Amino acid sequence: MKRLVLLGIALALGSSAVMAQSGRVQRGFTFAQTNCSQCHAIGRFGDSPIPEAPPFRTLHTLYPIEDLAEAFAEGITTGHPSMPQFQLDPAQINDLLAYLNSIQG
Repeated sequence: MKRLVLLGIALALGSSAVMAQSGRVQRGFTFAQTNCSQCHAIGRFGDSPIPEAPPFRTLHTLYPIEDLAEAFAEGITTGHPSMPQFQLDPAQINDLLAYLNSIQG
């Protein structure tokens, strides 16, 4: 009986973590769709509307995804020529990184 209770607690904690992660992924997707999809392919398939803008699913071939956190916090100033400069707050960074990690090929 004690093992069943411990198993139930472990499953509840694990599902809470999964739900939190899926919320981050969804918020990251929403951010990307709103702010990035005009230039970048943000999903698992498709071409970027602007050829110089890499598809998000391939970013891991250019940069370690976790290394993008600093660039997002400080403001990305490089990228394709028409890319606007922007800065994200810590929650947005975590959400966007969660989304980017979820779609890497």
